[in-house]
Amino acid sequence: MYKKALYAGSFDPLTYGHYDIIERASKQYDELVVGVLHNPSKKALFTDEEKIKMIEETVAHLPNVKVDCFEGLLVDVVNNNGFDVLVRGLRGVTDFEYEIYWAQMNARYYRDDVESVFLMTKPEYSFISSSSVKEIFKLGADITGLVPDTILKYMNEKKND
Repeated sequence: MYKKALYAGSFDPLTYGHYDIIERASKQYDELVVGVLHNPSKKALFTDEEKIKMIEETVAHLPNVKVDCFEGLLVDVVNNNGFDVLVRGLRGVTDFEYEIYWAQMNARYYRDDVESVFLMTKPEYSFISSSSVKEIFKLGADITGLVPDTILKYMNEKKND
């Protein structure tokens, strides 16, 4: 049976932790959509369009991965776009507590055939968050090894704007 999965987040910016989850999830599902969730309440470094472009370049070698932008409730995105699986990445216990709470809450509203699946990021990426990458970057430190090279290129361009 064909399985269509969604891996959603703000991805501002996409980190190696995110990329690790994308790469591994792409091997488990027929189609994986990386969903950039539009969140007007967050102060973003990149526009949704910039995020989509950067992520598309980063995952171009993964043929079953698509990138799209969504807004509204995650449950509505899942239910209205035919997703069978919602993939969530976990860095540690704190992420697990947060994600399990929302998975249980959202399960009340998902179609009956929708599953939430949790993937632990590799230990070497477990300390990386988009917000810490942005903070380190703004302070002028080197973020090589925290984000894929494609993302690093765009971040350096942003710094020079």
